[in-house]
Amino acid sequence: MKKLSARRRHPLAALVVLLFALAATGGLYAAFAPAEKAQADSAQSLATEEGKRLYSVGCASCHGTSGQGTHNGPSLVGVGAAAVDFQVGTGRMPAQQPGAQVPRKKAIYNQAQIDQLAAYIASLGPGPAIPSKQQYSPDGADIANGGQLFRTNCAQCHNSTGKGGALSEGKFAPTLEGVDPKHIYEAMLTGPQNMPNFPDSTMPAKDKKDIIAYLAQVDSSKAESPGGLELGGLGPVSEGLFAWVFGLGALITVAIWVAARTAKARKS
Repeated sequence: MKKLSARRRHPLAALVVLLFALAATGGLYAAFAPAEKAQADSAQSLATEEGKRLYSVGCASCHGTSGQGTHNGPSLVGVGAAAVDFQVGTGRMPAQQPGAQVPRKKAIYNQAQIDQLAAYIASLGPGPAIPSKQQYSPDGADIANGGQLFRTNCAQCHNSTGKGGALSEGKFAPTLEGVDPKHIYEAMLTGPQNMPNFPDSTMPAKDKKDIIAYLAQVDSSKAESPGGLELGGLGPVSEGLFAWVFGLGALITVAIWVAARTAKARKS
């Protein structure tokens, strides 16, 4: 009994063995882990660091040094990479000056820099990711369904053919002509400025793809106008103006001509 008691292991011996086992497992994983994953992690880390430098120069004055937001700009924590790709890729950010709405303009960053900025903002908190080409490509989409969805959810502001329209207090819904399909998808996903967002829980990815296909169809040079002259596709405003200017103008011209002929006939 004394010999067995003398050979009893120390209480911490099991913990030491477990730590050695974990260390050995980690070493084996590091030795046999795929090199591609390690390279991808390293590239992502470098992109995040470069994005932080770009952010400090071009964005921190309005959005705060850590993206927490200031009185000049909202917080960027949790907006996701998709919001950055849209806002910076369309030239809306960095904004030239504050106003009711920031308009689209030429982008000042190239795509590589935009990806770096997006990587940094994505590291601040989870948010929508940049969509893949397969998600926003119109190939194989249902154009008819896209048209119905667009008229139901978007036409009130953007017009039934995406020509844009005026809103209140100096705001406006921009035209969607010539907009990159990726940016249209990101706008639906993130809801920039006055636009509501449509996450996948509200509007599935397939429906977004269908809407993009519909817009590509109506924006095409081959798009038909069954109603004749579309007058810019701006809807009842332009049509009403056309009726007043040309229709009423034609009636006034006819009335003047009839009056002149009547007066001349009486004199003769």
